[in-house]
Amino acid sequence: MKNKTVTTWLAFIGGQLGLHRFYLFGMRDVWAWLHPVAAALGWWGVIRVRTYGQDDQLAWLLVPLLGFTVAAAALTAIVYGLTSAEKWNARYNPGHPDSRAGHTNWLTIGAVVFALLFGTISMMSSIVFSFQRYFEYQVEEARKISQ
Repeated sequence: MKNKTVTTWLAFIGGQLGLHRFYLFGMRDVWAWLHPVAAALGWWGVIRVRTYGQDDQLAWLLVPLLGFTVAAAALTAIVYGLTSAEKWNARYNPGHPDSRAGHTNWLTIGAVVFALLFGTISMMSSIVFSFQRYFEYQVEEARKISQ
């Protein structure tokens, strides 16, 4: 039996590592193994920014990847948390259609609220970082051309 509240919290807290997918689909899920790879690349971008500064162009690509994986995990938590009990049980508990594992409670709603908050923050931060670095690069190149 797969519990919707547990899955929602796993997607919110451990979504970067694919914990929710391991919980739902097991260790053979390919998508679950790709989550930590994307998160590790994003964290490598953060390390590059701290090491080489904000002018590192590879970090421009990697840091937003981290933000987008956090946002994707948050969106997944929201989708899981707002799934109806009937749909949840039909998909993840097919042998137990009347089980309480798919019902929404206050813990599920709490996970959805936090996922909405942190997912929005990470998505907007990633977009802002990307565009800021891109436009600063364009201004710098324009200065080089004009001289």
